[in-house]
Amino acid sequence: MESYLFAGLEAGADTLVVEGWHKPGSLTRSSGAWIHAAGSVMLESGAYAIKPHEQWVWFAMEDGEAVLSWQGNELTLKADQTCFLPAGDKSTEVKVEGAARCLWVALEGPLAPMVVRKMGALLHMPLKQGALPSQMYLAKQIVQVMVRHSGTSDATYQLQHLMYGMLASHWGQPVAMDAMLSHEIAKVVDTLRANQYKDNFSLAEMAAISRMPMETFRKRFVSEVGMPPLSYVLHCKMERAKELLREQDYTVRQAGIEVGMQDPYHFSKQFKNIVGISPSAFMKQAAKPDATIRKNGKK
Repeated sequence: MESYLFAGLEAGADTLVVEGWHKPGSLTRSSGAWIHAAGSVMLESGAYAIKPHEQWVWFAMEDGEAVLSWQGNELTLKADQTCFLPAGDKSTEVKVEGAARCLWVALEGPLAPMVVRKMGALLHMPLKQGALPSQMYLAKQIVQVMVRHSGTSDATYQLQHLMYGMLASHWGQPVAMDAMLSHEIAKVVDTLRANQYKDNFSLAEMAAISRMPMETFRKRFVSEVGMPPLSYVLHCKMERAKELLREQDYTVRQAGIEVGMQDPYHFSKQFKNIVGISPSAFMKQAAKPDATIRKNGKK
């Protein structure tokens, strides 16, 4: 069977590509957004063309590094970095030196564009984003379920649960690497969310909220969330900043202050380091009309 995403590659148990597609049930369709297909691929050195697709595709690097060429614009993706590939037939290619393992999840349905935007992406162009460990974990679970039940609706509710888990994780909700965060870690995560990432909580302050010794807290947080506490906070601050810049028309300075970064230069530097473009460039791109928004992928 030819791969859903990669031109010229075959998908199957004995190939580089492992993938499956989903036949959503009626209740899933009524939700407005669901997973259409998902897969993983091990790429060796070379250039690989991405096929035209009618869905928005969450594309992530699990291991290695690749350069995504989209309409002539290049985006370097390293391990645990991701972007959304817009629906349509734009010229897209993935270039790899060495070896790289990639994951992808294709979203479908009339509300799929809303899910894409809620995950901090632009609808008309790829934008580099960091993926939380819990998101990568959930994506791998999606691929496993999709391959196991490809072409059926047997796992439709499980897939919806996993998709919403990825969305919840992106917005800093208490999603653990296994099932649930412990009460102590969830209390810290909930405090950060309630504060909307305005204050700069130190490691000691977060440990105090959890009522654990600082080093114990740090290790527990990494174990349950999959990344250090301060790295997690910075990720959430930048996602909050993107929302303010795109949805609430904040200036760069205002958005920085709102996420606890009074110095606009420091804020811009951190934003570009994580998002891949400056806040002003992000605002310019976000202001463009979403010409690619189409019902089920078509105008």
